[in-house]
Amino acid sequence: MKNEATFWDNISEKYARDPIKDMDAYTYTLERTRSYLKTSDQVLEIGCGTGSTALLLAENVETYHGTDISSGMIKIARRKVAETSLSNLSFEAHPALSGIHVHDDLDAILAFNLIHLVKDIPATFAAAHAALKPGGLLITKTPCLKSASFKFQLIFKVIPLAQMLGKAPFVHFFSVQAYDQMIENAGFEIIESGNHPINPPNRYVVARKL
Repeated sequence: MKNEATFWDNISEKYARDPIKDMDAYTYTLERTRSYLKTSDQVLEIGCGTGSTALLLAENVETYHGTDISSGMIKIARRKVAETSLSNLSFEAHPALSGIHVHDDLDAILAFNLIHLVKDIPATFAAAHAALKPGGLLITKTPCLKSASFKFQLIFKVIPLAQMLGKAPFVHFFSVQAYDQMIENAGFEIIESGNHPINPPNRYVVARKL
């Protein structure tokens, strides 16, 4: 876990500077997520990175807490929120699982571009299920790399080498179908889904705790 945190710490400043690759897809799923949030909601975002999405959604809810494995990312997120008037937004450095475990009775748990980087996905979904209120929402957006086109599959073959050199983090490869099934197996009902962008498919899922 320490190695993963160090990797993200080392690239945190560059990550903060990099532009969003597909702004149309990002904006669409951001607005879809906003449509599910209420002003009375208690929200946790795991893997919040430098807090860019949190800053855009926090004004729509009662409380919004972001966690990330990287203290470097969290430092940047705190710097950003300090420049706003938001008083309901906070950040803390935690791996995804421990970030969930310190919360309960949540209305929504969000995870964007994170789940494929989490080593124990079933445990993460189980913890999210336990931390949510009955009927609470799990909203995720995750690359399903096994469902990518052949061209991207060829590109992905260099990932193991990049990982050996410390240039890439741990990554899961799973299909869209497998991802949806993992969510359902954790006790959720999928109420909205789609791929934004389509290739490689970045799977957007809104799921309700049963």
